[in-house]
Amino acid sequence: MAVGYLVTVVLAVLIVVFCLVRIRGPKPLFYFSYRLGLVFNEIPHVALYALVASTALAFSEGDITTTFDRVNVGVAGAAAAGLVVVTLRGMRAASVVRVALDDALGVGTGTHRRPPLARILLRPVFRRRRDVKRVSNLSYGDAGRRNLLDVYHHRSRPEGGSVMIHFHGGHYDQGRKNTQSLPLLYRLASQGWVCISANYRLRPDFPHPAHLIDAKKVIAWAREHAAEYGAAPAAAVFVAGSSAGGHMAAQAALTPNEPAYQPGFEEADTSVTAAVVLNGFLAEYFDGDPATSPVNLVRTDAPPFLIAHGDLDELVDTENPRTLVTALKSVSTSPVVYAELPGAHHAFDLFHSFRFEALIGGVEDFAAWATARKNRPENT
Repeated sequence: MAVGYLVTVVLAVLIVVFCLVRIRGPKPLFYFSYRLGLVFNEIPHVALYALVASTALAFSEGDITTTFDRVNVGVAGAAAAGLVVVTLRGMRAASVVRVALDDALGVGTGTHRRPPLARILLRPVFRRRRDVKRVSNLSYGDAGRRNLLDVYHHRSRPEGGSVMIHFHGGHYDQGRKNTQSLPLLYRLASQGWVCISANYRLRPDFPHPAHLIDAKKVIAWAREHAAEYGAAPAAAVFVAGSSAGGHMAAQAALTPNEPAYQPGFEEADTSVTAAVVLNGFLAEYFDGDPATSPVNLVRTDAPPFLIAHGDLDELVDTENPRTLVTALKSVSTSPVVYAELPGAHHAFDLFHSFRFEALIGGVEDFAAWATARKNRPENT
């Protein structure tokens, strides 16, 4: 019996199951399934490569000799088919995102893009680009490393770019900049954007509103300093976030220039052009204070929102973002784009996957629409 091959096949089967099914069992099982799904639901082809290579090696070394071994090969074939299904499901995101954009912003807003196949299939975990420079650990506040940010900009530093600010997730008690949505930040920076990824203070030492105050500080910092890295003097400023960072971005977008959240910098402009929320938690904060829920902060002059969420998110049910979408649509005069991504789990923004590359294209289309809207004569 080829023990090594058996282990590979069993692991491949588990990956397929954890990708296709939302697991909510005992904590150890959930943690194991979550971690496997986190990676391989986005880049299942990597597991497929390993499975094919392992099968070829088993045959070449003469390890397939018994009935059990041949059954194992059959199971490997089924697992390979399952990985193909996971891949195809991720590719469906492109049409879902285009339809969501067209429904909210007008037919033709969502454009068709060819996925960067070489990057997805051969370099999915390598996020850096040669034409983008990262300026790391710039201070925007007085909280040490928790008030540091990174700036991503094109090496040629062209003038007139827009600004994208991203806040990481991590349950508000962990996480750091330079870990999430990097394919998005590098893509935009390669096109002349000035992108910012920021740390912020964490609970339990710093509960709400410390996180929101930090978000406002980052926005104020961007308005003061982004031009140094190529942003337009009156650049469109977008705020984005993943998971808890999405909650933070939504709060920031819905509380522009609110003095209570800008102690010591009350006069700074902290309004944003639009918000992008990825797999966000969008209800009350941990203390249950209704004022911490973006749903309770909606307003008629809210900026446009793009909210993307996976229909198999293990941590945040789809009813959570849908509630905010409904609330915004009932009050705000700005459009809301909601893309519910088929088969997506939590934290789908880590790699160059078919799903996330399609969503990045959607963010570009959304940003182009929002920037054009901002620059219309009636809005200037």
